[in-house]
Amino acid sequence: MSTAVARLFRGGQLSAFVVYIGFVAILAFFAIALSDRGFLTPGNMMTIIRQTTPVTIMAVGMTFALCAGQIDLSVGATVALAALVTAVVMREAGLALAIPAGLLTGALVGLVNGLLTVTLRIPALLVTLGTMGIITGVARVLTNLESVPITSDPYTFVFGSGDIGPVSVLFVWTLAALVIGHLALNNTAYGRRVLATGGEVQAARAAGISTMRVTIGVFVVTGMAAALAGMLYAGRLHGARYTLGETDVLTVIAAVVIGGTSLFGGKGSVIGAVVGSWLLGVLNNGLILMGFSVSDQMIARGVILILAVAISLRETRQ
Repeated sequence: MSTAVARLFRGGQLSAFVVYIGFVAILAFFAIALSDRGFLTPGNMMTIIRQTTPVTIMAVGMTFALCAGQIDLSVGATVALAALVTAVVMREAGLALAIPAGLLTGALVGLVNGLLTVTLRIPALLVTLGTMGIITGVARVLTNLESVPITSDPYTFVFGSGDIGPVSVLFVWTLAALVIGHLALNNTAYGRRVLATGGEVQAARAAGISTMRVTIGVFVVTGMAAALAGMLYAGRLHGARYTLGETDVLTVIAAVVIGGTSLFGGKGSVIGAVVGSWLLGVLNNGLILMGFSVSDQMIARGVILILAVAISLRETRQ
């Protein structure tokens, strides 16, 4: 047994399991520490799902970007812009146009990020840092910093506020993202091209893969995932505001890296990213119930991200 564990640590496979071990450990800790505060009740577990689903959706999209050797820092800004566009279009033109408008907003942001990255050959980190500022400014100007309420009951039911029996509709969105993302990454030609591009771009080109199209494609995926997350925020909160998603990018990247996706491309896990988002959701919820502040939660997420990156770097060197 000890030999197998040693091989696990030496062989660079630790990150494939750390998210599951960490999730169980954190869940068990809070279950014991908060046994008198209803931490493990079905109601609180569903609350965690409601709070984490937008991050989970974005984490699935970010998995594709990191697997291709890219990163998108503009997802948080895209959340707010897509939510506001959806709310404004719904107010002016109705539900039928609002949903496509929100998703199209994310797709266009992703397309711009991808085109800038491949045509100007600027690192995605810098491109998306710049577009993050631009998108944030547009979101603020769009409604003059005012919130836009959403009064459509069908929309709010489907996009965040509804319940199917005791189960939140957001849990259905989480399962859909998990299944679609996992199958797309692991069981389709597109997923194989994404992993090949992130693993060794020159070899991918030699194999006939259009790495430019793959790169643009993963940014469109992350943009649409962020847009959907914004639409879910708006549905759950019955309105949109320019501050939606503004602190989510660190949480999203942490969830993906904790879940076993390499920061350097070629390796990733959608299931791990989803469990990573749940881990952070459980951590936030537990800290809140224990009386810790938002600042303490941010510190905890930062520590976890550093640990996950350290494991990723260690395995890359090996």
